[in-house]
Amino acid sequence: MAYCVVLTTASSIQEARKLAGFLLEKRLAACVNLIPSVESHYRWKGKREKASEVLLVIKTQTRQYRQLEVSLKSRHSYSVPEIIQIPIRKGSKSYLRWIRESLR
Repeated sequence: MAYCVVLTTASSIQEARKLAGFLLEKRLAACVNLIPSVESHYRWKGKREKASEVLLVIKTQTRQYRQLEVSLKSRHSYSVPEIIQIPIRKGSKSYLRWIRESLR
C-alpha cells in the first residue's frame, strides 16, 4: 500500500473547510490539517504577488491521488491551484493502517 501527503492552499478558512469536508465525505482523504495565516509570495502573470492563505495538508493513499486532484481542481477558487503530492516513504504502521481503513 502506498501513501502520500498532498499540499494545497485556499484563499480563506471557509474555502479550506469546504474542501476538507468534501474530501473527507468522499473518502479521498483520511485527514486534512488546516494551517491558517500562511503568507505566500509568488509570481502571477508576470508580477510579484503576496497573499494570506490557508495551507491544507491532506493524508491519503496514492491510489486516491488522481481523483483527489480532479476534485480539488473542480471545486477550487483558483484557476491554477497548488496541488503537490509528496510520497510517504516511512510512517507508523498503526497510523498508515488508520489512513487505509479511513478511506474504505
